[in-house]
Amino acid sequence: MIFLDFWISLAFAMAPPPGQGGQTGGLIGLLFTLLPLIFIFVIFYFLLIRPQQKRMKEHQKFLSELRIGQKVYTSGGIVGRIVKIEDDIVWLEVEKDTLIPVIKGYISGNYQ
Repeated sequence: MIFLDFWISLAFAMAPPPGQGGQTGGLIGLLFTLLPLIFIFVIFYFLLIRPQQKRMKEHQKFLSELRIGQKVYTSGGIVGRIVKIEDDIVWLEVEKDTLIPVIKGYISGNYQ
């Protein structure tokens, strides 16, 4: 027990004075404070932001390459063949003589 008391008193003797509170100075202290936040942002960038941007680019490329006669499906689950493409509206033929307008951004992919 005496041995433990010696180490505890030694630890208190090595502590900084109460007024300083163990602050490190200037830029180094700021760096150690912000380092975990920077590390978390880098992880979020590579695991969430970058893959989402890549998917958005691929989807925009897919939408720009739409052509008449292509079979596609929408995010709502509608499958049809493109009959007419206007600015932001794509007309899909879901059955014979049944056309529906779909906003271009809601077309999800090719239907095989």
